[in-house]
Amino acid sequence: MEKVNLKSRVDSIEKLYIYDKVGRLNGHVLSVVNVENRTLDFHVHEESDELFYVIEGSFHLEVEEGLIKVEEGEFIIVPKGTRHRPVVKALTKFLMIELEGTLNKENSGDLYEDQ
Repeated sequence: MEKVNLKSRVDSIEKLYIYDKVGRLNGHVLSVVNVENRTLDFHVHEESDELFYVIEGSFHLEVEEGLIKVEEGEFIIVPKGTRHRPVVKALTKFLMIELEGTLNKENSGDLYEDQ
């Protein structure tokens, strides 16, 4: 068992778009990442829901119905099969939870790196 301080872990990441895997839970990966000035292409996860928790900052999640603003201390769950894309202007620090193998360069951008 390991206790994890999300703020400390995400603050320790020196570069943008490095997904630091901080835990695993029932086949899901918990990752922290720093993102700035980034709008991904629309994409869909067919196998699993995806959770974005904002540790610091804010972003918009764009879905078919429009933009949803998610602010520090809030989370949003994108149901599987939902077409979406994150729109991040200023530096935002995230905890993301998704099924193992969901994140890759195709849906997370060319700068995606695992840690």
